[in-house]
Amino acid sequence: MNTVPTVADAKRAFLQAFAKPIESVYRRVVDELLVELHLLRVNQNFRYDEVFALGVVTVFDRFMAGYRQEGDRDPIFAALCQALTFDRERLQRDGAALRDWATQQPEAVRFLLTKGEGGEDRVPLARQALGNPQFKYSRAFAIGLYTLLEILQAPELAETEPRKQLLSQVGETWGQGDRLNRDLDLYLSNLEKVAQARQMMVDLVEAERKKREKKAAETTPTETKPETSATT
Repeated sequence: MNTVPTVADAKRAFLQAFAKPIESVYRRVVDELLVELHLLRVNQNFRYDEVFALGVVTVFDRFMAGYRQEGDRDPIFAALCQALTFDRERLQRDGAALRDWATQQPEAVRFLLTKGEGGEDRVPLARQALGNPQFKYSRAFAIGLYTLLEILQAPELAETEPRKQLLSQVGETWGQGDRLNRDLDLYLSNLEKVAQARQMMVDLVEAERKKREKKAAETTPTETKPETSATT
């Protein structure tokens, strides 16, 4: 009898693949990503596509930017993929390929992201999602779409209201209405919070360094010249 892995199973598999402690600012990021992707992975309507792959790679790279133990970033991502039974190399390869394709064909991408006949044929595998009543939407997929808009350098992204209007249009194309807007607002807000927390850590480390240097300077005995006896 086949049993569906639980969140606890996924967390256990991750810890077996990466046993080192994760820095506090990033621990919650990794945990939430693990849980969210696990629940999506075990959903029977979930179908893999390159937009999803681009979203997963992007969200990990951006939230983990600045991780002090740089050599641990790739092993952490590998452990996530192993725990979720995703092919890490395929995720990275497909995400990079879609990014490169979008860079070379910006008009085709914009056509896909807005209303237009035949747009589903412009992105490999995305045709499986458009028009599929059982398509399983995810925030990773939404972030993949947003990353495509960033590649386009869409001017609407610079201001809140134009961005919301564009994302509402994109959401309608993918049958998600305002949900896409809400998820991407949360994504951008969380990116800002993590960046602020990361800067706070940098400031604290710098303040501690200066404090140690000041203390060392205060406790270091000053050199004195030896006294010379008077001669007659």
